[in-house]
Amino acid sequence: MWTIIGILFVTGGIAAIEIPSLRRQKLKKDLWVFTALLAFGASLTIADALNAKIPNMLDWISFLYKPLSDLIYNPLK
Repeated sequence: MWTIIGILFVTGGIAAIEIPSLRRQKLKKDLWVFTALLAFGASLTIADALNAKIPNMLDWISFLYKPLSDLIYNPLK
């Protein structure tokens, strides 16, 4: 519980520092991207703090390229 509160506190601090400067410079697209990436990162960190199973990106990449790899390497055996 305290970990989640800490994560939200740090996320809020980062947002409080960065968002006003992005608004002052009128960088709306950058603000949207920053907010989306910050929310995504905070949610992944909270999920990790709750010991949720987070899939590894390398597993997805190997799942996609395994058939291609087999197609190339099997005739060479």
